[in-house]
Amino acid sequence: MQKLAEQFGLQDIKYKGERNKYEIDDKSPSIVRDFNKCVLCRRCTATCKKVQGIAAIDSTNRGFASCISTVGNHSLNDVNCTFCGQCIQNCPVGALHEKDDTWLVWQKLKDEDSIVIAQTAPAVRVGLGEEFGMPIGTNVDRKMVTALKKLGFDKVFDTNTGADFTIMEEASEFIDRIKNGGVLPMTTSCCPAWIRFIEMNYPEFLDHVSSCKSPHQMFGAIIKSYYAKKNNIDPSKIFVVSVMPCVAKKFERTRDDMQGVEGLDDVDAVITTRELARMIKQANIEFAEIEDSNFDDPMGEATGAGAIFGVTGGVMEAALRTAKELLEGNTLEKIEFEDVRGEEGIKKAVVNIAGKDVRIAVVSGLSNARRVMEDLKNGKADYDFLEVMSCPGGCILGGGQPIKSSKTRSSVNVFEKRAKSIYKIDEKSTIRKSHENPYLKEAYKEYIGEPGGHMAHQLLHTSYAPREKYNLSQE
Repeated sequence: MQKLAEQFGLQDIKYKGERNKYEIDDKSPSIVRDFNKCVLCRRCTATCKKVQGIAAIDSTNRGFASCISTVGNHSLNDVNCTFCGQCIQNCPVGALHEKDDTWLVWQKLKDEDSIVIAQTAPAVRVGLGEEFGMPIGTNVDRKMVTALKKLGFDKVFDTNTGADFTIMEEASEFIDRIKNGGVLPMTTSCCPAWIRFIEMNYPEFLDHVSSCKSPHQMFGAIIKSYYAKKNNIDPSKIFVVSVMPCVAKKFERTRDDMQGVEGLDDVDAVITTRELARMIKQANIEFAEIEDSNFDDPMGEATGAGAIFGVTGGVMEAALRTAKELLEGNTLEKIEFEDVRGEEGIKKAVVNIAGKDVRIAVVSGLSNARRVMEDLKNGKADYDFLEVMSCPGGCILGGGQPIKSSKTRSSVNVFEKRAKSIYKIDEKSTIRKSHENPYLKEAYKEYIGEPGGHMAHQLLHTSYAPREKYNLSQE
């Protein structure tokens, strides 16, 4: 529409007509809803209802009063929205967009008393380049580090290291449940939209969810405790910014029980891949032309297992690599678990670990998650370990990633290109199993103690609680 208006020289609208004015919904920490920009294409409602199976938003009223709204026109913050952000990915006019936190980050970058540390998720590095005209799936991790340094960040760390800590805790928790008759199946806890979904829809299954914090929350806690202590830094002066492919991470940061041993928030701000791209453009940085840089040591030490967290099946595969070796006491000859890879919404497999057949499932997309949970609820499924990611395809197609037009998505498999880059990072990594990360070993030895121990639980684990839900089908 914009191209046609430009082609025919339409600078203004002669016949403006009447317009209803709507209040902007910006109450949630993740998503802003501005119906004043809406063209009633209904892509967002189709995504929310049919792809994700949530129905937090839908068409309401008739005729001139038609609009896209929530039940009772409540804020997205107060209905059954999971903040997955898939509606944003499908809105062509910006009527739905992430809550912008770049202003806060800019403020802190100018504050001489603050030590501003960035940590970047694995999926960001295979999406960011697209905002600057690079081919889909280009791995720009080193240019990304340079850009962050040019923006003024004091340190740039790799959230993949946080993912390694997550695997140590999650694999240890799973092993403990297997050995000691704990609640099974155990589900992963890395995806905050999935956590919000299960809290609202299946609270009776909350004891099945791993108590592990997500990688960036764990990493923030470690930065403000172990790293701060080791480098004689006052943790209250550290401001941690997580660069994520996800808008639900903005909500996750504000959850209760997301503070470390110092009582400080694990993470102080979350910005999406798109927000980082805007900051780089605002700073007039020629991203495609800048030199490469490495993540800062020692927190830049990460494994290939941490990298594959960005794609559906990655958390499961990383956990299996560690759990299988720790339980069997042997070095894996083959560390790839192809059965959990791919774009399919529900993948099932059986993996033999120490003589026991472990039944696993990998789920992406909330409508698929609902199918699996209903099967579990009705006794139609029997699993030991579940990985759930809210966004179809996993974090590489997260709500905070670069938005691709429907034309591009109809001709290019975006998932395939981004996933290929993620797996290539893993393949090229010197260390490909989380429990072999030397920095991780040192941190446990010097500060954390045993995985699943007292300090680990205080620093790296969290809790959940049931939430009320409302959707349009209820009214």
